Amino acid sequence: MRHVHPDDALAASRRRRRMITTLGAAGAAGAVTALVAVLVPNASASTSFDANFEDGASGWTKSGGTWAVVTDGSKVYQQSKTDSEIARVFAGETSWADYSVQAKVKGVKLGTGLAGVAARASGSSTMYRLALLGAGKAELQAVKGSAVSVLGSATVSGLTAWHTLRIDASGSTIKGYVDGTAIGSGTGVLPGTGRIGLITSFASAEFDDVVVSPVAAASASATATKTATASPTATKTATASPTATKTATASPTKTASATPTATTSATPTATASASTTWPTAKGDKPVTATIAVTGSFDGGNVRYSGSGALGTASQDEDQGPLFELADGATLSNVILGDPAADGVHCKGSCTLTNVWWENVGEDAATFKGGTSAVYTVNGGGAKGADDKVFQHNGGGTLTIKNFQVSDYGKLYRSCGNCKTQYKRSVVVQNVIATGKAKALVGINTNFGDTATLSGITVVGSADLKVCVKFKGNSTGAEPTEVGTGPDGVNCKYSASDVTFK
Repeated sequence: MRHVHPDDALAASRRRRRMITTLGAAGAAGAVTALVAVLVPNASASTSFDANFEDGASGWTKSGGTWAVVTDGSKVYQQSKTDSEIARVFAGETSWADYSVQAKVKGVKLGTGLAGVAARASGSSTMYRLALLGAGKAELQAVKGSAVSVLGSATVSGLTAWHTLRIDASGSTIKGYVDGTAIGSGTGVLPGTGRIGLITSFASAEFDDVVVSPVAAASASATATKTATASPTATKTATASPTATKTATASPTKTASATPTATTSATPTATASASTTWPTAKGDKPVTATIAVTGSFDGGNVRYSGSGALGTASQDEDQGPLFELADGATLSNVILGDPAADGVHCKGSCTLTNVWWENVGEDAATFKGGTSAVYTVNGGGAKGADDKVFQHNGGGTLTIKNFQVSDYGKLYRSCGNCKTQYKRSVVVQNVIATGKAKALVGINTNFGDTATLSGITVVGSADLKVCVKFKGNSTGAEPTEVGTGPDGVNCKYSASDVTFK
């Protein structure tokens, strides 16, 4: 990722296919275009972005998959893990609103999967995407968790060749283009701001020449490029030599800062009763370093979001949390915004009261205590979990009650392949689960895990697996599913404990 400054003009002229574009505030007008996809910034614009990966891929945030810069005639960004359900990298700012994002995409191995570009990614699973599909077509989609709406499609041949994909997001209008030809448009139903991204699903693909620009400039450039070149390959080998002096400046960075306290008051404060209504944030605090809680932390319904090293919504297992709770600590009345990194870690027994996750990162909370640890999640809710909401890595018992979850993969998972395994128990009471999901809870029966469920309401997922049984291991291998449903021993519930709507 590169933000282009005036002093970079001479160096840029020496780089391969340098594409200089500008991104202004919503409604920014005017751009000067040249042939072969060379854009000269408008002097009134405030942001520039382009990436051709000649200098690597620093600045991109990974979320799943195996990404690396490789040489394919020139340097390109490749995602090579074909069994990754969703692999993404993100760049840019969450505050970007009206813009056009364009990238060259080549399917290495699409199969039945997809590869493409994303715009207005407000979370790891909420975005507009334009993708090449292994079925021989391209689709413009609005994605929110597991819900995918198709806004337009077209047949595309030669998926293993380079194709230029572009999304224009202007106000509530979203348009998609493949090799300069419009394939569809629709009215936006997702948040109006967000980052850009490159994505694959069960596919391997290569990406190059990512450009963000004002919508009007992108349209003019596409027309010029289409008349000047006969194929994506011709454009790819062209050399850009901008001659105009660049006056654009890098995008503004967030100046707000938070000073996480190493410890909090050891005297617990009274907490409100569990709420089932999503709260309105009473302020925003960026978190650049994990906040350690040793006693009680009442956030007063302030939104805490990751920034700097914690400014990621990736699925990486080794990223840090926003909050780390010591044994016996309490966290209450906190909203975790987007990005939320790895949410909350409990090192021992802990209590989470009215904690809300607006868009889950890797996990909402991870529980790491010993065999006698007791964890309680009372009230609160979570949205947009690509996989798990609550991850139980340690021992002990977790109780989840008066909670709501939507657009998720699993509400709870007992770790299936941790190096140290335990007998774990989960109690789920009075929970509303909305939207398509893989399962409500997953446990390892070979380690003696139990799940006790009551008062569960499932909305919009008639085929949800309520309790999934696995054969876990301590080798790191993927656990094996061995069954589902109530049995009175491991999965403890009856038909009356779960209502489907």
